[in-house]
Amino acid sequence: VDTTLLPLLLPHLPHLTHLRHVVVNGPIDDATRTAVAAASQIEGLHSWADLLAGRPDSFDWPEDIDETDACGLCYTSGTTGNPKGVAYSHRSNFMHSLAAAGTLALSARDRMLLVVPMFHANAWGQPYTALITGMSLLMPDRFLQGDHLAAFGEAEGATYGAGVPTIWTDMLRSLDDGSRKLPNVRTLLIGGSAAAPALIRGYWDRHGIDILHAWGMTETSPLASAALEPAGLTRDDEKYWPYRFAQGRFAAGVDARLVDDDGSVVPWDGESIGEIELRGSWITGSYLRTGGESETDIAEMEAKFDDGWLRTGDVGRISPDGYLVLTDRAKDVIKSGGEWISSVDLENALMAHPDVVEAAVIGVPDDRWDERPLASVVRVAGSSVTAAELQAFLGTSFAKWQLPERWTFIDEVPKTSVGKFDKKVIRQQYADDELVVETI
Repeated sequence: VDTTLLPLLLPHLPHLTHLRHVVVNGPIDDATRTAVAAASQIEGLHSWADLLAGRPDSFDWPEDIDETDACGLCYTSGTTGNPKGVAYSHRSNFMHSLAAAGTLALSARDRMLLVVPMFHANAWGQPYTALITGMSLLMPDRFLQGDHLAAFGEAEGATYGAGVPTIWTDMLRSLDDGSRKLPNVRTLLIGGSAAAPALIRGYWDRHGIDILHAWGMTETSPLASAALEPAGLTRDDEKYWPYRFAQGRFAAGVDARLVDDDGSVVPWDGESIGEIELRGSWITGSYLRTGGESETDIAEMEAKFDDGWLRTGDVGRISPDGYLVLTDRAKDVIKSGGEWISSVDLENALMAHPDVVEAAVIGVPDDRWDERPLASVVRVAGSSVTAAELQAFLGTSFAKWQLPERWTFIDEVPKTSVGKFDKKVIRQQYADDELVVETI
């Protein structure tokens, strides 16, 4: 554990009953020694620097490593279930790095502002990509606020960035108020969750920075697709921007198909909806088994694979020219009166409102319609926008039956450790009557 994270860890030590040793990266203070001593199950407190002292700084490369051997292990974020382990091989990481370098157009001239935790699919594979391309990595440590990131990127001459939408949304506010500029940045890569069109247009229209929308997951190492420039269209063409709002074309080496509820493969016609299934050189074929899984756990793991294809759990459509548009997570689609409502579409529309910072939409039980949408909204500081006003705003783009009747205003949308909206927390809060819900 790094010293910057010790205050978060220490209160939990007595409850981590299987923990035996704590290794600290940085100076160990008295508070840490006291907390560790109070947790009787811990046998040792160690300094990382002391453990390394006097040790060799080189090693002989072993001769018996096969390219298919495991070289890394990451866990899914668990937004819809328990986290699952995904083991990457040397070969899969190498292949993924080559694909990422080409798809994202990275080179030794780039300085990447990398705002992605190392545990999040190997920081989206960017450290490996940096090794292949020669680009530099700018790593902001724990200073993830928009103003800090903008200042850091400006001072270090960042040309590229990678992060989840919540990160770049915060930084856009710092750029909009004129306090910071990023003159060298040409592209910000967005992944982890869908980016609102208002965010993509905001960066380009006001700052000339291109948002590159990408899609993938821990199971895909993570790059699966990216919203590259559509051929033959320019930014002043009305047909251009829907391509950039999409999740993009699949990377070379990734096979994709859409499967409907009946298990039938549906066409790439831009209209047919289905769950996205993938396979390829860096797409996992199974989850890690530790031996302690229950029969339920094993069944859940096996259900994620369909005759060699990974069932992503994401629902969408694919255009005839190969552009993917996500409509929802399979477990987040709201089924109301037999009709589907996309929570992602509602969220993107809400976050385009000038008085909304964040918005998350979930389906909640309804006696008449089975499910109805509940909108959880974070207002801009000082705003008093009402649920009725937001509903009317949505009414210009959605049919009346799709509009949420239930609204709650919150201070912040719950997020996972990698910055994704954690909707299972909102569902639990609703079930436990912890939300102040207004019905209109």
